[in-house]
Amino acid sequence: MGTKGTPSSCNIRVQRTCSQPRRTPVVSPNSNSTITSQRIIEAMPSPNAPSNPSPRRLAIALGDPAGIGAEVTLKALASGTPETQTPLLVGCRRWLEQHYCELRQLGAGGLRDPADLELLDLPLAGAVQPGRSTPASGDACFHWLTAATQAVQEGRCHALVTAPIAKASWHAAGHRYPGQTERLAELAGVPEASMLFTARNPNGSWRLNTLLATTHIPLAEVPGTLNRGLVQRKLDTLLAFCRRFSAHPRLVVAGLNPHAGEAGQLGREEADWLEAGLEEWRQRLPDVQLEGPMPPDTCWLSAAAAWRGQGAGPDGYLALYHDQGLIPVKLLAFDAAVNTSLGLPFLRTSPDHGTGFAIAGQGVARPASMAAALETAWNLG
Repeated sequence: MGTKGTPSSCNIRVQRTCSQPRRTPVVSPNSNSTITSQRIIEAMPSPNAPSNPSPRRLAIALGDPAGIGAEVTLKALASGTPETQTPLLVGCRRWLEQHYCELRQLGAGGLRDPADLELLDLPLAGAVQPGRSTPASGDACFHWLTAATQAVQEGRCHALVTAPIAKASWHAAGHRYPGQTERLAELAGVPEASMLFTARNPNGSWRLNTLLATTHIPLAEVPGTLNRGLVQRKLDTLLAFCRRFSAHPRLVVAGLNPHAGEAGQLGREEADWLEAGLEEWRQRLPDVQLEGPMPPDTCWLSAAAAWRGQGAGPDGYLALYHDQGLIPVKLLAFDAAVNTSLGLPFLRTSPDHGTGFAIAGQGVARPASMAAALETAWNLG
């Protein structure tokens, strides 16, 4: 062991790659280069490489290097199951090893040593400071996501796990996507992918499942985006997922307006098309118990009781817009919920939290949601 509880091997790396003071920007040796598709192809390991004997493994894109993605990944891998402990990481090795050393020097324990992990090395092309995302960090994590997805599509891995990114940094780097989900749909060649948040009740076997009908769009655009066909397609997706756990699921749909429109007095969407659309879906699938549109302010009360172990809640919820679904999910299950992309030809999971810029580089990020993302990707992929 080295000084202050830091392993000697890390002290060596401190001299080699971590000699700069903490919070000094990390710059790749080829900092004048740009991560391109050709560099991704050249960096991809051979599918016949001895270190990758089986495609049954996870690919992990490390997210924005200015955030907490690397920290929660290394912590989750240190405490995960044997199945999830041999993934293919995609990021910059020099930056990751330096970050690991800095976290150890801060006294952060329970970290997997990146020297023991296989990593598809796509070096950073610009300076990165913890907590300060830039176009350079946005560009890097965009290409890390692309390369990790390619590893899954080419059969090197069976499922994808992604650490959080900053959409503003993507946009500043010229990558104009609402989020990772939309980029994944493009890479997979599918018209749309769905965001579902799932969390297993720690006190029992019940699982909270919430799918979003719309995702990363302004609230003002939600009413014009929603329609009968969209809601029915999302219900089909939610049903297919929930049938993994129950042959005859109970599904609940939240209304759009206060009191689910109050018979048209507080908004017309429910009365004009949503109620009829849900009834049409019920007639097509009579073996499924479908409730709604429910008043949004009471819709998740049964989920709150079930999360406390007081009875069984619905098998799935359909929220009509982003915050309508994520506020109850994060209040109930912030450290346990997993963002799951459905509608892709492979499974993708992610923690339900963001980049955590305010605590990046401090060693205090909680890895529970990332650990749940790894477990979910392994078990359901």
